[in-house]
Amino acid sequence: MFLKPDYNLNNIYEIDFNELKNFGIKCLMFDLDSTVMVSKSANFLPETIEWFSTFIRDFHVAIISNNKNDKYIEYASRIAPCKVIGRANKPNPKIMKEYIESIDIKPQEAVMIGDRPLTDILAGKLLGCKTILVGSINPNENLPTKFVRALERATIRR
Repeated sequence: MFLKPDYNLNNIYEIDFNELKNFGIKCLMFDLDSTVMVSKSANFLPETIEWFSTFIRDFHVAIISNNKNDKYIEYASRIAPCKVIGRANKPNPKIMKEYIESIDIKPQEAVMIGDRPLTDILAGKLLGCKTILVGSINPNENLPTKFVRALERATIRR
């Protein structure tokens, strides 16, 4: 199925960066809210910042978010260890394509990592890059969010 990610992991911390390097991946694009930052928290968990330091020198890294709150994106940009781009309008891959072209990377050399099949994974598939679906970084999400997440994941199991 088109929405099936190349990898389906419990969380970002399970990503095998050596395996990605061996596949020729040079660029990592992450979703922001619920993927690398607890949604709407405007702060990275300390373990996430430490985790970024384990691979940031080996790849081009960007956070590409649909968030339209310019102040929130600006703040995230100040505290993130990499470039942060808002207003991405995923699943449209246009912003992701512009980013990888700006760093002279081909889609096959990039991976999109996110928590939503219908935005993050679909955008990556439309771009032609590898995709990694991860569970939310926040284990205490509210019930409506958990329900929507379960519905989305049902679409990739068929």
